[in-house]
Amino acid sequence: MSGVEDSEVKGLTKEEIHAACGSPDSSTEDFVFQQTMFRIKDAKKSLDFYTRILGMRLLKDLHFPDMKFSLYFLGFEPASSIPSDEKERTYWTFKQKATLELTHNWGTENDDTTKYHNGNSDPRGFGHIGITVPDVDIACKRFEDLGVEFVKKPNDGKMKGLAFIKDPDNYWIEVLTAENMKNSF
Repeated sequence: MSGVEDSEVKGLTKEEIHAACGSPDSSTEDFVFQQTMFRIKDAKKSLDFYTRILGMRLLKDLHFPDMKFSLYFLGFEPASSIPSDEKERTYWTFKQKATLELTHNWGTENDDTTKYHNGNSDPRGFGHIGITVPDVDIACKRFEDLGVEFVKKPNDGKMKGLAFIKDPDNYWIEVLTAENMKNSF
């Protein structure tokens, strides 16, 4: 651990956390966390995973032929909320909170050398996205039946009641319930 003794390692105190967090400026009042972007190798596999397996909906797709890439925006919005008019749909999509943007560079699906770093091996960085489900065990049973790869099952390890699965590009997805989190912490 970089020469630091375990007994010396600690997280921030409540006071340190409070001191480190500033109050949001009023000019940021209407800011929204809108998207997280993943680069994907095969759009068909990723769209299938995020829609059929995770239950997200395709909110909007954008294609850039001159630059040879496509963007797919997904979220957990009801189909009835998605506007049918394409301009309104684009506007609406970019007003949604916490969408997932899948970026597909055309041709990567046929390139054996294309691999994306998920941040969970060295050098570490980005770690995962998370979804909440009504029941982790039921969701994970379904994922297992569908052949989804697990990093951690709900009852493995020290943190019980949550799981980690992998998408087709090996990005990690935490699966949890708000109830389990409330009762654990």
